[in-house]
Amino acid sequence: MRQFYARRSKRKIAHMKRRKKIAAGLLACLVSGVFFSQNALARHKEAAPAPAAVQQTAQTAVDAAKTDKADAGKKENKRKKAEPAKQQNAAVGIQQKVAEILREHVAQNARKNVLKSHVMKMWPVESKDEGGTLLFSDSPESVTDDGILYQDTVKGEARILYYHLNSSDSDKKVAVVLQSADGQPAIVRVTRGGACYPSPDYLHVGKMTQMAYFEGEAHGDIYIGRGRHRLLQENMDTTILHPGDLVYGVYDFASNRPIKVSVIMYPADANPFEFLEQAHVLPKDEQRLRGTFHGMNRIVTSSQVYDPAVDGTVYFPLADDIHDHYRTGIDATDGSAVTNYGNYGVLYKLQIPVAKDGAVQYYLSPLGGVYAGAMTVERETTRRRMIETPYGRPYFGDATPPESDATQKAREEGLAILTDTTELTDLGAYDGDRPVTFEFSPPGASNLPINIIMMPAE
Repeated sequence: MRQFYARRSKRKIAHMKRRKKIAAGLLACLVSGVFFSQNALARHKEAAPAPAAVQQTAQTAVDAAKTDKADAGKKENKRKKAEPAKQQNAAVGIQQKVAEILREHVAQNARKNVLKSHVMKMWPVESKDEGGTLLFSDSPESVTDDGILYQDTVKGEARILYYHLNSSDSDKKVAVVLQSADGQPAIVRVTRGGACYPSPDYLHVGKMTQMAYFEGEAHGDIYIGRGRHRLLQENMDTTILHPGDLVYGVYDFASNRPIKVSVIMYPADANPFEFLEQAHVLPKDEQRLRGTFHGMNRIVTSSQVYDPAVDGTVYFPLADDIHDHYRTGIDATDGSAVTNYGNYGVLYKLQIPVAKDGAVQYYLSPLGGVYAGAMTVERETTRRRMIETPYGRPYFGDATPPESDATQKAREEGLAILTDTTELTDLGAYDGDRPVTFEFSPPGASNLPINIIMMPAE
């Protein structure tokens, strides 16, 4: 069975799981100032006497009290001896009631999930890749030495994604350096992009970078003279990565002439241009996540018009490498073939035709666990709007249960189950009178794949 998850490095996963502590539920019952946890409840229930024994204990206490009426001292002693049995009897009664409430609660939830579960069918989509060149720099992801992380020459429209962790024991900087590749002056226009300030909080860096990218507009022109170097962003040479910090950036740009693009990690007190002149290319790590990929955008559409009243709840997966295949390219530093496991840096444009009289509710559902990113939505005559995924909290949790082989097989065959426990981000409800376009890109530090779900809007 093929794996559904395209996970990041083991070190990063361990860090995320340390951040996501699973709280254990506590059930408490107040009886004469005493709390009983659910675990304690189970233990007391196993040790509790049978109902007949409890009745006999209570009757013995009553009989003892009657026979000792003449002797006040003996009566008091007998009462004190019988008191623990009475308290135990009362506690057992409450424990039994609580156990009944628990069983009913579980049963109600089970009925609720069954009633509200939906069998979703996969919606048929097709995709095509277009646009300029994607330069992807994520290997070595955990960097211990100074050097060139990735380097290639491009012309025209391009996108650079860099994602690196300072695993050395000193402060570093990461920069994208531009040079003319043919010795002639060149102009580079940055059209979109953003980065988050370096941090050891990987999920925060991942989500903030995506939000900066999706909100980012034109950043102006960069003029590169003969024999000169320029930074893609001037603040790269003032941004410090402390040991353990992650840096992640995505920028779209276009050049009128061939330019050499170099991603470097260098000492915090060094000049990036002087460093580049004597730097060497660092070897890839075992993930080999770097390379040049032609066609940096993926258009996902459907030849079939979705009618919510007729078609019901449907979904289509993204970045699963089964229905939505990973991009292949070339590592320009050594000429080897590489695969972009996760399609990081690929900008998806989702354009599913909808019946004009239909209203559709859209959701994003992560399938791999920890996830934090952003998207955009745009309609004709309406300005593009960014959507946090998820909205209102930093990230989706890591509580997704492992899928069974049957569940994976069902999804591969085009069926999936939507229940009340499915993690969802609301992407909005829209009438079919105007086309809707979503932008999506797999976020760094998150797990894949994801589902896009469409259903009738209430």
